[in-house]
Amino acid sequence: MEKEPVPSSITEEPQPKKLKMSTTTTSDDEEYAAGAGDGSAPERKPRYKRRKVAIFFAYCGVGYQGMQKNPGAKTIEGDLEEALYQAGGVPDHDKCQPRKYEWARSARTDKGVSAVGQVVSGRFYVDPPGFIDRLNSILVPQIRIFGFKRVTNAFSAKKFCDKRRYVYLVPVFALDPYAHRDRESVLASLGSEKELVKCLNCPERGRKVVGVMGRRVFDPITQSVIIVDAPVINANDPTTDTNMVIENEASLSEKVEERNDEVEGSNENAKMEEQVEESVFCYGEKEKERFNRILKYYEGTHNFHNFTTRTKADDPAAKRYIISFNANTVVNVDGIDFVKCEVVGQSFMLHQIRKMIGLAVAIMRNCAPESLIVTAFRRDVNINVPMAPEVGLYLDECFFTSYNSKWKDTHEEVSLKAYLEEAEEFKMKYIYSHIASTEQKEGTMAVWLHSLNHRNYPDLRAVDIVKPAGGGPEVVETAVEAGLGAVNNGESTDSVNSAGAGTEVVKTVVEADLVALNNGESTDAKNGEAGHDADLVNS
Repeated sequence: MEKEPVPSSITEEPQPKKLKMSTTTTSDDEEYAAGAGDGSAPERKPRYKRRKVAIFFAYCGVGYQGMQKNPGAKTIEGDLEEALYQAGGVPDHDKCQPRKYEWARSARTDKGVSAVGQVVSGRFYVDPPGFIDRLNSILVPQIRIFGFKRVTNAFSAKKFCDKRRYVYLVPVFALDPYAHRDRESVLASLGSEKELVKCLNCPERGRKVVGVMGRRVFDPITQSVIIVDAPVINANDPTTDTNMVIENEASLSEKVEERNDEVEGSNENAKMEEQVEESVFCYGEKEKERFNRILKYYEGTHNFHNFTTRTKADDPAAKRYIISFNANTVVNVDGIDFVKCEVVGQSFMLHQIRKMIGLAVAIMRNCAPESLIVTAFRRDVNINVPMAPEVGLYLDECFFTSYNSKWKDTHEEVSLKAYLEEAEEFKMKYIYSHIASTEQKEGTMAVWLHSLNHRNYPDLRAVDIVKPAGGGPEVVETAVEAGLGAVNNGESTDSVNSAGAGTEVVKTVVEADLVALNNGESTDAKNGEAGHDADLVNS
Protein backbone atom coordinates (compact mmCIF):
# COMPACT_ATOMS: atom_id res chain seq x y z
CA MET A 1 0.00 0.00 0.00
CA GLU A 2 1.48 3.29 -1.11
CA LYS A 3 1.83 6.25 1.24
CA GLU A 4 0.10 9.48 0.30
CA PRO A 5 2.47 12.38 -0.39
CA VAL A 6 2.70 15.00 2.40
CA PRO A 7 1.78 18.52 1.26
CA SER A 8 4.75 20.85 0.93
CA SER A 9 3.01 23.43 3.10
CA ILE A 10 3.24 21.04 6.03
CA THR A 11 6.83 20.03 5.60
CA GLU A 12 8.13 23.58 5.08
CA GLU A 13 8.85 25.70 8.16
CA PRO A 14 6.62 28.81 8.56
CA GLN A 15 8.13 32.15 7.58
CA PRO A 16 8.90 34.48 10.54
CA LYS A 17 6.37 37.31 10.93
CA LYS A 18 7.70 40.67 9.74
CA LEU A 19 7.69 43.51 12.27
CA LYS A 20 5.87 46.71 11.39
CA MET A 21 8.47 49.39 10.94
CA SER A 22 7.92 53.12 11.08
CA THR A 23 8.37 54.93 7.81
CA THR A 24 10.33 57.61 9.60
CA THR A 25 13.38 57.25 11.78
CA THR A 26 13.81 59.62 14.70
CA SER A 27 17.11 60.91 15.87
CA ASP A 28 16.73 58.82 19.03
CA ASP A 29 16.28 55.65 16.95
CA GLU A 30 19.34 56.44 14.87
CA GLU A 31 21.42 56.95 17.98
CA TYR A 32 20.13 53.69 19.42
CA ALA A 33 20.94 51.80 16.22
CA ALA A 34 24.41 53.28 16.05
CA GLY A 35 25.05 52.36 19.66
CA ALA A 36 23.80 48.81 19.17
CA GLY A 37 26.03 48.35 16.14
CA ASP A 38 29.27 49.07 17.96
CA GLY A 39 28.19 47.39 21.18
CA SER A 40 28.08 50.58 23.24
CA ALA A 41 25.13 51.70 25.38
CA PRO A 42 22.55 53.84 23.57
CA GLU A 43 22.43 57.59 24.34
CA ARG A 44 18.92 59.03 24.26
CA LYS A 45 18.09 62.73 24.44
CA PRO A 46 16.17 63.62 27.60
CA ARG A 47 12.49 64.12 27.10
CA TYR A 48 11.24 67.25 28.88
CA LYS A 49 7.75 67.81 30.16
CA ARG A 50 5.67 70.93 30.08
CA ARG A 51 5.37 72.67 33.41
CA LYS A 52 2.64 75.00 34.64
CA VAL A 53 4.49 78.11 35.74
CA ALA A 54 3.92 81.77 36.60
CA ILE A 55 6.43 84.09 34.91
CA PHE A 56 7.37 87.42 36.53
CA PHE A 57 8.59 90.21 34.28
CA ALA A 58 8.70 93.98 33.77
CA TYR A 59 8.60 96.29 30.78
CA CYS A 60 8.66 99.93 29.75
CA GLY A 61 5.57 100.58 27.65
CA VAL A 62 6.98 103.28 25.37
CA GLY A 63 6.60 102.29 21.72
CA TYR A 64 4.07 99.53 22.45
CA GLN A 65 0.31 99.51 21.90
CA GLY A 66 -0.35 97.97 25.29
CA MET A 67 0.10 94.55 26.87
CA GLN A 68 -2.57 92.44 25.15
CA LYS A 69 -1.79 90.96 21.76
CA ASN A 70 -3.60 92.71 18.93
CA PRO A 71 -3.26 91.85 15.22
CA GLY A 72 -1.29 94.48 13.36
CA ALA A 73 -0.07 96.23 16.52
CA LYS A 74 3.24 96.06 18.37
CA THR A 75 2.41 94.68 21.81
CA ILE A 76 4.26 93.26 24.80
CA GLU A 77 2.47 89.92 24.48
CA GLY A 78 3.42 89.65 20.83
CA ASP A 79 7.13 90.01 21.60
CA LEU A 80 6.91 87.70 24.62
CA GLU A 81 5.12 84.98 22.67
CA GLU A 82 7.78 85.06 19.95
CA ALA A 83 10.55 84.88 22.57
CA LEU A 84 8.90 81.87 24.24
CA TYR A 85 8.78 80.10 20.90
CA GLN A 86 12.40 80.85 20.01
CA ALA A 87 13.58 79.82 23.49
CA GLY A 88 11.89 76.44 23.13
CA GLY A 89 9.14 77.06 25.66
CA VAL A 90 6.38 76.64 23.06
CA PRO A 91 6.46 73.88 20.39
CA ASP A 92 5.93 74.54 16.70
CA HIS A 93 2.40 73.16 16.56
CA ASP A 94 1.25 75.48 19.39
CA LYS A 95 2.76 78.68 18.06
CA CYS A 96 0.25 81.56 17.84
CA GLN A 97 -2.32 79.42 19.69
CA PRO A 98 -2.11 80.58 23.32
CA ARG A 99 -5.15 78.56 24.38
CA LYS A 100 -3.25 75.34 23.77
CA TYR A 101 -0.67 76.23 26.41
CA GLU A 102 -3.24 77.85 28.77
CA TRP A 103 -1.97 81.41 28.48
CA ALA A 104 -3.27 83.93 31.05
CA ARG A 105 -2.18 87.41 32.13
CA SER A 106 -2.75 89.05 35.51
CA ALA A 107 -3.35 92.56 34.13
CA ARG A 108 -3.78 94.41 30.86
CA THR A 109 -1.99 97.72 30.47
CA ASP A 110 -2.92 100.43 27.97
CA LYS A 111 -0.77 102.01 25.31
CA GLY A 112 2.41 103.53 26.73
CA VAL A 113 1.79 102.17 30.25
CA SER A 114 4.66 100.30 31.92
CA ALA A 115 4.79 97.46 34.45
CA VAL A 116 7.16 96.27 37.17
CA GLY A 117 5.31 93.26 38.59
CA GLN A 118 3.45 91.79 35.62
CA VAL A 119 2.63 88.05 35.76
CA VAL A 120 1.63 85.57 33.04
CA SER A 121 0.97 81.85 33.40
CA GLY A 122 0.92 78.84 31.09
CA ARG A 123 2.38 75.42 30.29
CA PHE A 124 5.89 75.77 28.92
CA TYR A 125 9.04 73.72 28.40
CA VAL A 126 11.27 75.36 31.01
CA ASP A 127 14.05 72.76 30.78
CA PRO A 128 16.97 72.51 30.27
CA PRO A 129 18.28 75.04 32.79
CA GLY A 130 18.84 78.57 31.54
CA PHE A 131 15.28 79.22 30.36
CA ILE A 132 15.19 82.77 31.77
CA ASP A 133 18.57 83.65 30.26
CA ARG A 134 17.42 82.39 26.87
CA LEU A 135 14.31 84.56 27.04
CA ASN A 136 16.19 87.71 28.05
CA SER A 137 18.75 87.20 25.29
CA ILE A 138 15.93 87.26 22.74
CA LEU A 139 13.85 90.12 24.18
CA VAL A 140 14.72 93.81 23.92
CA PRO A 141 16.29 95.42 27.03
CA GLN A 142 13.06 97.26 27.91
CA ILE A 143 11.40 93.89 28.59
CA ARG A 144 13.04 91.95 31.43
CA ILE A 145 12.12 88.47 32.68
CA PHE A 146 12.86 88.04 36.40
CA GLY A 147 12.01 84.37 36.91
CA PHE A 148 9.22 81.83 37.21
CA LYS A 149 7.47 79.83 39.93
CA ARG A 150 5.93 76.35 39.64
CA VAL A 151 2.18 76.49 40.27
CA THR A 152 -0.78 74.11 40.43
CA ASN A 153 -2.32 72.75 37.23
CA ALA A 154 -5.45 74.85 37.73
CA PHE A 155 -3.58 78.12 38.32
CA SER A 156 -4.49 81.15 36.20
CA ALA A 157 -2.68 84.46 36.52
CA LYS A 158 -5.93 86.27 35.76
CA LYS A 159 -8.42 84.34 37.92
CA PHE A 160 -6.19 83.85 40.95
CA CYS A 161 -5.02 87.49 41.17
CA ASP A 162 -6.75 89.03 44.21
CA LYS A 163 -5.70 92.64 43.70
CA ARG A 164 -3.45 94.88 41.66
CA ARG A 165 -1.40 97.90 42.68
CA TYR A 166 -0.77 100.71 40.22
CA VAL A 167 1.40 103.79 40.70
CA TYR A 168 1.04 107.13 38.96
CA LEU A 169 3.86 109.67 39.24
CA VAL A 170 2.35 113.15 39.26
CA PRO A 171 4.84 116.03 38.92
CA VAL A 172 4.57 118.27 41.97
CA PHE A 173 4.09 121.33 39.78
CA ALA A 174 0.89 119.77 38.39
CA LEU A 175 -0.79 120.30 41.77
CA ASP A 176 0.11 123.99 41.83
CA PRO A 177 -2.98 126.04 40.85
CA TYR A 178 -0.72 128.76 39.40
CA ALA A 179 1.57 126.57 37.26
CA HIS A 180 1.00 125.96 33.56
CA ARG A 181 -2.37 127.68 33.44
CA ASP A 182 -4.14 128.07 30.13
CA ARG A 183 -3.97 131.43 28.37
CA GLU A 184 -7.61 132.22 29.01
CA SER A 185 -7.22 131.89 32.78
CA VAL A 186 -4.11 134.08 32.69
CA LEU A 187 -5.99 136.82 30.86
CA ALA A 188 -8.99 136.44 33.15
CA SER A 189 -6.84 137.00 36.22
CA LEU A 190 -5.35 140.28 34.99
CA GLY A 191 -6.26 143.11 37.30
CA SER A 192 -7.00 140.88 40.28
CA GLU A 193 -5.05 140.80 43.52
CA LYS A 194 -3.13 137.68 42.49
CA GLU A 195 -2.55 137.57 38.76
CA LEU A 196 -1.59 134.32 37.11
CA VAL A 197 1.70 134.33 35.24
CA LYS A 198 1.99 133.26 31.64
CA CYS A 199 3.89 130.00 31.34
CA LEU A 200 7.48 130.73 30.32
CA ASN A 201 8.83 127.19 30.70
CA CYS A 202 6.99 125.47 27.86
CA PRO A 203 5.04 126.36 24.73
CA GLU A 204 1.30 125.80 24.76
CA ARG A 205 1.50 122.96 22.28
CA GLY A 206 -1.61 120.87 21.97
CA ARG A 207 -3.82 123.74 23.16
CA LYS A 208 -7.18 122.76 21.72
CA VAL A 209 -9.26 125.77 22.69
CA VAL A 210 -8.93 129.26 21.29
CA GLY A 211 -10.59 132.26 22.90
CA VAL A 212 -10.61 134.25 26.10
CA MET A 213 -12.54 133.29 29.22
CA GLY A 214 -12.42 136.06 31.78
CA ARG A 215 -13.61 139.38 33.04
CA ARG A 216 -11.07 141.75 31.56
CA VAL A 217 -12.08 143.20 28.18
CA PHE A 218 -9.75 144.92 25.74
CA ASP A 219 -10.83 147.22 22.95
CA PRO A 220 -13.31 145.73 20.42
CA ILE A 221 -10.67 145.14 17.73
CA THR A 222 -8.38 143.06 19.92
CA GLN A 223 -11.28 141.15 21.44
CA SER A 224 -12.73 140.25 18.06
CA VAL A 225 -9.39 138.84 17.00
CA ILE A 226 -9.24 136.64 20.10
CA ILE A 227 -12.70 135.15 20.29
CA VAL A 228 -13.80 134.99 16.67
CA ASP A 229 -15.91 131.84 16.18
CA ALA A 230 -13.99 129.89 18.82
CA PRO A 231 -15.65 126.44 19.00
CA VAL A 232 -15.75 124.30 22.11
CA ILE A 233 -13.62 121.25 21.41
CA ASN A 234 -13.83 117.99 23.30
CA ALA A 235 -10.37 116.99 24.56
CA ASN A 236 -11.25 113.27 24.55
CA ASP A 237 -12.85 113.24 21.09
CA PRO A 238 -10.57 111.16 18.82
CA THR A 239 -11.98 112.91 15.74
CA THR A 240 -10.89 116.30 16.98
CA ASP A 241 -8.16 117.95 14.96
CA THR A 242 -5.59 118.96 17.53
CA ASN A 243 -4.07 121.41 15.05
CA MET A 244 -7.27 123.48 14.89
CA VAL A 245 -6.09 126.98 15.81
CA ILE A 246 -6.70 130.50 14.64
CA GLU A 247 -4.76 131.23 11.49
CA ASN A 248 -2.43 133.82 12.90
CA GLU A 249 -1.98 132.52 16.43
CA ALA A 250 1.53 133.92 16.60
CA SER A 251 0.29 137.40 15.76
CA LEU A 252 -2.53 136.92 18.28
CA SER A 253 -0.02 136.14 20.99
CA GLU A 254 2.03 139.19 20.03
CA LYS A 255 -1.01 141.46 20.17
CA VAL A 256 -1.99 140.18 23.60
CA GLU A 257 1.54 140.59 24.89
CA GLU A 258 1.77 144.10 23.46
CA ARG A 259 -1.48 145.03 25.17
CA ASN A 260 -0.21 143.58 28.44
CA ASP A 261 2.98 145.59 28.09
CA GLU A 262 0.97 148.78 27.60
CA VAL A 263 -1.14 148.09 30.67
CA GLU A 264 1.48 146.72 33.01
CA GLY A 265 4.38 149.00 32.11
CA SER A 266 7.89 148.59 30.85
CA ASN A 267 9.10 146.44 33.77
CA GLU A 268 6.60 143.59 33.13
CA ASN A 269 9.32 140.97 32.68
CA ALA A 270 10.87 141.75 36.05
CA LYS A 271 7.47 141.51 37.70
CA MET A 272 6.74 138.14 36.10
CA GLU A 273 10.10 136.71 37.19
CA GLU A 274 9.46 137.94 40.72
CA GLN A 275 6.04 136.26 40.81
CA VAL A 276 7.48 133.01 39.52
CA GLU A 277 10.06 132.98 42.30
CA GLU A 278 7.41 133.75 44.92
CA SER A 279 5.04 131.03 43.68
CA VAL A 280 7.35 128.07 44.28
CA PHE A 281 4.98 125.22 45.13
CA CYS A 282 5.83 122.62 47.75
CA TYR A 283 3.98 119.39 48.47
CA GLY A 284 3.84 119.99 52.19
CA GLU A 285 1.65 118.56 54.92
CA LYS A 286 -1.29 120.81 54.04
CA GLU A 287 -1.20 119.84 50.38
CA LYS A 288 -0.67 116.18 51.23
CA GLU A 289 -3.67 116.16 53.56
CA ARG A 290 -5.91 117.75 50.94
CA PHE A 291 -4.76 115.51 48.07
CA ASN A 292 -5.20 112.36 50.16
CA ARG A 293 -8.66 113.53 51.17
CA ILE A 294 -9.57 113.90 47.50
CA LEU A 295 -8.20 110.46 46.59
CA LYS A 296 -10.07 108.87 49.49
CA TYR A 297 -13.37 109.58 47.72
CA TYR A 298 -12.48 106.78 45.29
CA GLU A 299 -12.11 104.11 47.98
CA GLY A 300 -14.87 101.54 48.33
CA THR A 301 -17.32 100.15 45.78
CA HIS A 302 -18.61 102.71 43.29
CA ASN A 303 -20.00 102.95 39.78
CA PHE A 304 -17.06 104.17 37.69
CA HIS A 305 -18.93 104.46 34.37
CA ASN A 306 -17.75 108.08 34.02
CA PHE A 307 -14.13 106.98 34.44
CA THR A 308 -13.96 104.75 31.36
CA THR A 309 -15.00 104.88 27.72
CA ARG A 310 -16.63 101.56 26.94
CA THR A 311 -18.87 100.75 29.90
CA LYS A 312 -22.38 102.07 30.47
CA ALA A 313 -23.80 103.00 33.84
CA ASP A 314 -26.23 100.06 33.94
CA ASP A 315 -23.48 97.54 33.17
CA PRO A 316 -22.55 95.51 36.29
CA ALA A 317 -18.92 95.71 35.18
CA ALA A 318 -18.95 99.44 35.95
CA LYS A 319 -18.89 98.69 39.67
CA ARG A 320 -15.34 98.39 40.95
CA TYR A 321 -13.85 98.07 44.42
CA ILE A 322 -10.93 100.32 45.33
CA ILE A 323 -9.10 99.11 48.43
CA SER A 324 -6.81 102.10 49.01
CA PHE A 325 -5.66 105.27 47.27
CA ASN A 326 -2.97 107.52 48.75
CA ALA A 327 -0.19 109.93 47.84
CA ASN A 328 2.24 110.08 50.75
CA THR A 329 5.65 109.93 49.07
CA VAL A 330 7.63 112.39 46.96
CA VAL A 331 10.43 111.03 44.76
CA ASN A 332 13.01 113.05 42.85
CA VAL A 333 14.01 111.79 39.42
CA ASP A 334 16.55 113.74 37.36
CA GLY A 335 15.78 116.94 39.24
CA ILE A 336 11.98 116.68 39.00
CA ASP A 337 9.85 116.03 42.09
CA PHE A 338 7.00 113.55 41.63
CA VAL A 339 4.16 112.66 43.98
CA LYS A 340 3.83 108.87 44.11
CA CYS A 341 0.11 108.03 43.92
CA GLU A 342 -0.55 104.39 44.83
CA VAL A 343 -3.94 102.80 44.15
CA VAL A 344 -4.84 99.22 45.09
CA GLY A 345 -7.99 97.59 43.73
CA GLN A 346 -9.44 94.28 42.71
CA SER A 347 -9.54 95.24 39.03
CA PHE A 348 -9.64 98.31 36.83
CA MET A 349 -11.34 99.34 33.60
CA LEU A 350 -9.89 101.00 30.52
CA HIS A 351 -8.47 104.46 31.36
CA GLN A 352 -9.99 104.31 34.86
CA ILE A 353 -6.85 105.18 36.82
CA ARG A 354 -5.81 107.95 34.44
CA LYS A 355 -9.26 109.54 34.71
CA MET A 356 -9.27 109.26 38.50
CA ILE A 357 -5.91 111.03 38.59
CA GLY A 358 -7.08 113.59 36.03
CA LEU A 359 -10.11 114.63 38.06
CA ALA A 360 -8.13 114.69 41.31
CA VAL A 361 -5.53 117.00 39.74
CA ALA A 362 -8.31 119.24 38.39
CA ILE A 363 -9.73 119.56 41.90
CA MET A 364 -6.29 120.32 43.38
CA ARG A 365 -5.91 123.07 40.76
CA ASN A 366 -9.31 124.53 41.76
CA CYS A 367 -10.91 123.69 38.43
CA ALA A 368 -13.68 121.66 40.08
CA PRO A 369 -15.13 121.03 43.57
CA GLU A 370 -14.51 117.84 45.52
CA SER A 371 -18.22 117.05 45.36
CA LEU A 372 -17.86 116.40 41.63
CA ILE A 373 -16.32 112.99 42.39
CA VAL A 374 -19.45 111.93 44.27
CA THR A 375 -21.56 113.29 41.44
CA ALA A 376 -19.56 111.29 38.90
CA PHE A 377 -20.50 108.06 40.69
CA ARG A 378 -24.20 108.63 40.01
CA ARG A 379 -25.74 106.38 37.37
CA ASP A 380 -27.95 109.14 35.98
CA VAL A 381 -25.09 111.58 35.39
CA ASN A 382 -22.73 111.58 32.40
CA ILE A 383 -19.58 113.65 32.87
CA ASN A 384 -16.57 114.13 30.61
CA VAL A 385 -13.77 113.47 33.10
CA PRO A 386 -10.23 114.69 32.25
CA MET A 387 -7.75 111.89 31.55
CA ALA A 388 -4.14 112.32 32.68
CA PRO A 389 -1.29 111.35 30.30
CA GLU A 390 -0.32 107.69 30.17
CA VAL A 391 3.41 108.19 30.63
CA GLY A 392 3.28 108.46 34.45
CA LEU A 393 1.33 105.23 35.04
CA TYR A 394 2.77 101.78 35.68
CA LEU A 395 1.64 98.45 37.15
CA ASP A 396 3.59 98.01 40.37
CA GLU A 397 2.60 94.55 41.62
CA CYS A 398 0.00 91.79 41.39
CA PHE A 399 -1.08 89.90 44.51
CA PHE A 400 -2.15 86.25 44.89
CA THR A 401 -2.97 86.20 48.60
CA SER A 402 -5.71 83.54 48.60
CA TYR A 403 -3.72 81.15 46.41
CA ASN A 404 -0.58 81.49 48.53
CA SER A 405 -2.55 80.87 51.71
CA LYS A 406 -4.16 77.72 50.33
CA TRP A 407 -1.05 76.13 48.78
CA LYS A 408 1.66 77.44 51.10
CA ASP A 409 2.61 73.91 52.27
CA THR A 410 3.07 72.33 48.84
CA HIS A 411 3.97 75.09 46.38
CA GLU A 412 6.18 78.15 46.16
CA GLU A 413 4.77 81.54 47.05
CA VAL A 414 3.65 83.43 43.96
CA SER A 415 4.90 86.94 44.68
CA LEU A 416 7.48 89.49 43.63
CA LYS A 417 9.45 89.21 46.88
CA ALA A 418 12.20 87.07 45.39
CA TYR A 419 12.83 89.62 42.62
CA LEU A 420 12.48 92.93 44.48
CA GLU A 421 16.09 93.97 43.91
CA GLU A 422 15.95 93.31 40.17
CA ALA A 423 12.55 94.96 39.91
CA GLU A 424 13.74 98.10 41.68
CA GLU A 425 16.79 98.33 39.45
CA PHE A 426 14.69 97.97 36.30
CA LYS A 427 12.14 100.51 37.56
CA MET A 428 14.74 103.20 38.15
CA LYS A 429 16.73 102.51 34.98
CA TYR A 430 13.90 102.28 32.47
CA ILE A 431 10.54 103.42 33.85
CA TYR A 432 11.38 106.34 36.16
CA SER A 433 14.05 107.70 33.84
CA HIS A 434 11.64 107.51 30.90
CA ILE A 435 8.93 109.40 32.81
CA ALA A 436 11.34 112.16 33.83
CA SER A 437 13.03 112.50 30.43
CA THR A 438 9.68 112.62 28.63
CA GLU A 439 8.51 115.42 30.90
CA GLN A 440 11.75 117.33 30.39
CA LYS A 441 11.84 116.96 26.61
CA GLU A 442 8.17 116.99 25.65
CA GLY A 443 6.45 118.51 28.67
CA THR A 444 3.67 115.93 28.48
CA MET A 445 2.05 116.85 31.78
CA ALA A 446 2.59 120.57 31.28
CA VAL A 447 0.91 120.53 27.87
CA TRP A 448 -2.02 118.57 29.30
CA LEU A 449 -2.40 121.10 32.11
CA HIS A 450 -2.82 123.89 29.55
CA SER A 451 -5.90 122.10 28.22
CA LEU A 452 -7.38 121.55 31.69
CA ASN A 453 -10.01 124.29 31.62
CA HIS A 454 -13.76 124.73 31.43
CA ARG A 455 -13.74 125.25 27.68
CA ASN A 456 -12.38 121.76 27.07
CA TYR A 457 -14.21 120.19 30.02
CA PRO A 458 -17.49 122.07 30.54
CA ASP A 459 -18.73 119.34 32.89
CA LEU A 460 -16.29 120.64 35.50
CA ARG A 461 -18.82 123.46 35.97
CA ALA A 462 -20.95 121.14 38.12
CA VAL A 463 -22.70 122.95 40.93
CA ASP A 464 -23.37 122.55 44.63
CA ILE A 465 -26.86 123.12 46.03
CA VAL A 466 -26.75 125.05 49.27
CA LYS A 467 -29.85 124.65 51.47
CA PRO A 468 -30.41 127.19 54.26
CA ALA A 469 -31.17 125.54 57.59
CA GLY A 470 -34.42 127.47 58.01
CA GLY A 471 -35.81 126.55 54.61
CA GLY A 472 -36.35 128.95 51.75
CA PRO A 473 -34.84 129.03 48.28
CA GLU A 474 -31.79 126.99 47.42
CA VAL A 475 -28.68 128.88 46.44
CA VAL A 476 -26.68 127.42 43.57
CA GLU A 477 -23.06 128.34 43.06
CA THR A 478 -21.18 127.20 39.99
CA ALA A 479 -17.71 125.78 40.32
CA VAL A 480 -16.41 128.31 37.80
CA GLU A 481 -17.40 131.32 39.88
CA ALA A 482 -16.31 129.69 43.13
CA GLY A 483 -13.05 128.54 41.56
CA LEU A 484 -12.15 131.95 40.16
CA GLY A 485 -12.77 133.55 43.52
CA ALA A 486 -10.78 130.89 45.32
CA VAL A 487 -7.84 131.13 42.93
CA ASN A 488 -7.73 134.90 43.23
CA ASN A 489 -7.80 134.59 47.02
CA GLY A 490 -5.38 131.66 47.14
CA GLU A 491 -8.00 129.33 48.63
CA SER A 492 -9.50 125.98 47.77
CA THR A 493 -12.78 125.81 45.89
CA ASP A 494 -14.12 123.49 48.56
CA SER A 495 -13.89 126.20 51.21
CA VAL A 496 -16.19 128.54 49.27
CA ASN A 497 -19.69 128.71 50.70
CA SER A 498 -21.93 131.44 49.37
CA ALA A 499 -24.75 130.82 51.83
CA GLY A 500 -22.82 131.71 54.97
CA ALA A 501 -23.09 130.05 58.37
CA GLY A 502 -25.86 127.63 59.17
CA THR A 503 -26.10 126.19 55.66
CA GLU A 504 -25.85 122.64 54.45
CA VAL A 505 -24.03 121.74 51.25
CA VAL A 506 -25.74 118.93 49.38
CA LYS A 507 -23.39 117.14 46.96
CA THR A 508 -25.59 116.88 43.91
CA VAL A 509 -26.16 118.43 40.51
CA VAL A 510 -29.07 120.59 39.42
CA GLU A 511 -31.24 118.70 36.94
CA ALA A 512 -31.57 121.70 34.65
CA ASP A 513 -27.81 122.04 34.48
CA LEU A 514 -27.46 118.33 33.71
CA VAL A 515 -29.81 118.72 30.75
CA ALA A 516 -27.86 121.75 29.59
CA LEU A 517 -24.52 119.96 29.88
CA ASN A 518 -25.78 116.89 28.04
CA ASN A 519 -27.09 119.14 25.25
CA GLY A 520 -23.75 120.87 24.93
CA GLU A 521 -24.94 124.12 26.52
CA SER A 522 -23.25 126.15 29.22
CA THR A 523 -24.65 126.43 32.71
CA ASP A 524 -23.80 130.12 32.58
CA ALA A 525 -26.64 130.57 30.06
CA LYS A 526 -29.07 129.80 32.87
CA ASN A 527 -28.06 132.80 34.92
CA GLY A 528 -30.96 135.21 35.06
CA GLU A 529 -28.70 138.26 35.23
CA ALA A 530 -25.08 138.74 34.16
CA GLY A 531 -22.61 139.23 36.96
CA HIS A 532 -24.54 137.28 39.59
CA ASP A 533 -22.50 134.84 41.63
CA ALA A 534 -25.41 132.47 42.23
CA ASP A 535 -28.78 131.43 40.87
CA LEU A 536 -31.94 131.22 42.89
CA VAL A 537 -33.76 127.94 42.39
CA ASN A 538 -37.31 127.51 43.66
CA SER A 539 -37.72 124.51 45.89
